[in-house]
Amino acid sequence: MQAFVSFFRTLGATRIIAMGLVTLALMGFFALLIVRATAPKMSPLFTDLSVEDSSAIIKDLERQGIPYEIKNEGSIVMVPKENIPRLRMKLAEGGLPKGGGVGYEIFDKSDALGATSFVQNINHLRALEGELSRTIRAIDRVQQARVHLVLPERQLFSREKAEPSASIVLKVRGSLEAQQVRAIRHLIAAAVNGLKPQRVSVVDETGRLLADGNADDSGNGGSADERKLAFERRMREQVESIVTSVVGPGHARVQLTAEFDFNRITQTSDRYDPESRVVRSSQTREEVTAGADPAGAGVSVANELPGAGGRPEGAAQPRDQNRKTEEIVNYEISRTTKTEVLEGGRVNRVSVAVVVDGVYAKNDKGEVTYQPRAKEEIDRIAALVRSAIGFDAKRGDQVEVANLRLAETPTFPISEPAGWMGMLQFIKDDIMHGIEVGVMSLLALLVLLLGFRPMLRRIMTPDAAALAAAGGVRAVVGPNGAVVGTIGPGGQIVPASGSVNITGGHAGSITSTGGPNVSLVGGDEAVAISNRTSAMIDIAQVQGQVHAQSVQKVGELADKNPNETVAIIRGWLHENAA
Repeated sequence: MQAFVSFFRTLGATRIIAMGLVTLALMGFFALLIVRATAPKMSPLFTDLSVEDSSAIIKDLERQGIPYEIKNEGSIVMVPKENIPRLRMKLAEGGLPKGGGVGYEIFDKSDALGATSFVQNINHLRALEGELSRTIRAIDRVQQARVHLVLPERQLFSREKAEPSASIVLKVRGSLEAQQVRAIRHLIAAAVNGLKPQRVSVVDETGRLLADGNADDSGNGGSADERKLAFERRMREQVESIVTSVVGPGHARVQLTAEFDFNRITQTSDRYDPESRVVRSSQTREEVTAGADPAGAGVSVANELPGAGGRPEGAAQPRDQNRKTEEIVNYEISRTTKTEVLEGGRVNRVSVAVVVDGVYAKNDKGEVTYQPRAKEEIDRIAALVRSAIGFDAKRGDQVEVANLRLAETPTFPISEPAGWMGMLQFIKDDIMHGIEVGVMSLLALLVLLLGFRPMLRRIMTPDAAALAAAGGVRAVVGPNGAVVGTIGPGGQIVPASGSVNITGGHAGSITSTGGPNVSLVGGDEAVAISNRTSAMIDIAQVQGQVHAQSVQKVGELADKNPNETVAIIRGWLHENAA
């Protein structure tokens, strides 16, 4: 303890304070490294958040006591990577994030008295767009939605009125079906007065056009190619599903082609049935006329024959009678008027090609052999395919089922390393974490070697004045290990005369025989002190030569001027006496 106390006395208060500050700095530095290395990996919980959603999420995280970080002015919230799935489900249960946007609540805090009609119209448009965005986000697979409405105002004294239009940008998971896109267009059109579904454009986050707002949409749902591809895909999946359920997954290949007629035809026909007549009206007219011949008997051949007797005297003259009957009957004949509108997209023909693999079995030797399927089984599969596609021979449908051996895809087994080799399979996050730890370790080593070690050596080495005050004499050791001198109490270097016997002492010092404690200086510091000693000896030699020359010149002056020299010496004697 005495050696320990004497050692601290030789250091001095200044060096002890410096040692404390360096120790605290190093402790803080290494604490920072340890905290940084052991800190949990932070990953984005949500990105592109609005201010409202970000504040609500942060409030919920603080309530749960989960650490978080905020980036990009609050639009990105970072949490520990292992907590992300649980937090997302927990926040989704509470309806977070809501997706931002403003709805009709914009009118809750507005001052209606000081707002102009222009501001009210803009707020109404913003509220309508926000409400439509929230409604669209309720659809499955839609993550985010942004709606832009163009509602032109009718100009005064103008007969033409511009139609409203809308554009929608969607961020979806996977892809939307044509029916979902059509439903979104009709949803927007029904919510905006005067807006038609054909005037709504829909675009996804990749810039792909899902619905064209300028194209003529007849309600068929998508373009002709899209409808054709969707029909073929649906029918192919149905056929492949029923075939693979019989032959097994991966043992059948199905290709289907459909021919469509996209012409729209309107037909009107009238049909009359003469057998199904009904009397509508009937009219009968009968006319009878009678009268005498004013010239007597009528002239006839019988009257001109000889011997023909005349009519007896007094007999009545005969009268002429005419009878005329007319009948008019009106009938109603049944008439059928038929108007047919044949929409585009009729299936004219369907062609299906199915390749079915055979059966694989092991023989007596244990080898896998290929066996074709029976014809009856192929015929049953073909019948199933016809039923699945709605086969119609009148329109020329074709179904071909062939039993062929499918080409085997070469497989390269991946050997999974076991044991300690399996632990060396690092992923990207592990590599980045290892690089981070390596950089921190290298930085800590550099601080120790280049910063802490020289500073500690400088602090631990006591100066000459403190050593002299402690009663010690510091010895200067040369590169060869020999004591070349000592440092006196005044700090001057005294060349060593004779030898110094080392008999013992505490660490860092030697004790000369019968003398005080001598501090031993070795290594690089000893070499530096040795170099300084040589320089001081050279300076002393130069000073000695100058002093000898000065004494010689004074002697020469005294020889040349003895009277003046005597007078000067007498003057010095009188001054000293005084």
